[in-house]
Amino acid sequence: MLACMGPLIDSFWRAAAYCLIPRVITLSLLPLVLITLVGVGGGYLFWADAVAWMQAVLEGASWLEPLWSWLHLFGADNLPVALAPLLVLMLATPLIVIGCVLAVAMLMAPAMVTLVAQRRFALLQRKRGGSLVASVLWSLGATAAALIALVLSMPLWLIPPLVLVLPPLIWGWLTYRVMAFDALAEHASKAERQEIFQRHQLSLLTIGVLTGFLGAAPSIVWASGLVFAAAFFVLVPLAIWIYTLVFAFASLWFTHFCLAALQQLRAQRGEVPPESGPSALAPPSSEPHPS
Repeated sequence: MLACMGPLIDSFWRAAAYCLIPRVITLSLLPLVLITLVGVGGGYLFWADAVAWMQAVLEGASWLEPLWSWLHLFGADNLPVALAPLLVLMLATPLIVIGCVLAVAMLMAPAMVTLVAQRRFALLQRKRGGSLVASVLWSLGATAAALIALVLSMPLWLIPPLVLVLPPLIWGWLTYRVMAFDALAEHASKAERQEIFQRHQLSLLTIGVLTGFLGAAPSIVWASGLVFAAAFFVLVPLAIWIYTLVFAFASLWFTHFCLAALQQLRAQRGEVPPESGPSALAPPSSEPHPS
């Protein structure tokens, strides 16, 4: 058990230390920059038309006429005019946020692998056992399997202890299958990836479950922003930033663990970098940053 925990803890603190690197912090702030640019650009191009369309929808909905008439008795006039901008904002914000976060996620995972590889595993041979197409297909297959597992396990959620165990396990499995694949895609061959998945399945699942729980933290902040409308423009950006930082941390944790496991696997097989011999298994001593 202690032998299994060692690499898990080592990769954990390394991932946490790497989150302090300026490049990681900059990438974690990128969604906020993209959201601002998309929001300003979209508002300039489409805001007036979107508000006019929403107002026409509200005024033309016959089923809302009794509500307008009832509110008119209390002095609330021209509610479609007042509600249209708010509804457009409420509908557009989640779409913009999800799109920008997904775009950054697609860029961030390869960037985290490159960062760790350059600083700690510069001499680790790249066997390129997973292409971009293979990564997409793998992610889609794992997602489909996780969704099927969620649906089939729903009757068991009625048993109180299981509802707290099954969903995190399923999402943890999905997280490890997707992120561990991306962490190894550039450096490991297909056979090496399969062996690492088999050897370290419990550790990888543990990382997936723990990072899944960490990913729930931004949702609490997000919900607080919706409840406390006055703090919406502070709490929601904060939630987006925390979510992206958690994603970066998860990617770094998987990358440190998986590349270290790959390096150990090759060392056991006697596959050391010919240009540096056994010393290649240790990080460069001149590295000034966390390694």
